[in-house]
Amino acid sequence: MKKGEVPQDEDFLKEEHGRELSYAVDESGNYTTALSSGWEAKTIALDNALARIEERISAAKQRVLDNKTSPIEYFMELNRMDVPVLASYMGIWQWRIKRHFKPAVFKKLSKKMLTKYADVFEIELQQLQQINTDS
Repeated sequence: MKKGEVPQDEDFLKEEHGRELSYAVDESGNYTTALSSGWEAKTIALDNALARIEERISAAKQRVLDNKTSPIEYFMELNRMDVPVLASYMGIWQWRIKRHFKPAVFKKLSKKMLTKYADVFEIELQQLQQINTDS
């Protein structure tokens, strides 16, 4: 696209994130950079992605409250992680992370392991051990 045609959608990026750098073609036909405040299609895609993330967090929280999973899954979703990323941060196998999702297994985890999870999630140990409806 030409430099003068770089989209400027004021809704999303200007309010929350400022402007972003885009590539465009200048009057001489050379590639150059231009600032953009976004465009409608990107705004819609970002809004949809953020809504999906919020749904996943809410669903994980409900599973914790229903005692179907451990708080580890909730905090993983809250921190926008997945099992491979969390396993990498924890330095343990993915199957162990999945096993720690089981409430009965979670209750038997050592203080050392729970503290490591709390450190990864940047929360207090007490928050990890007791999720409530206010979290």
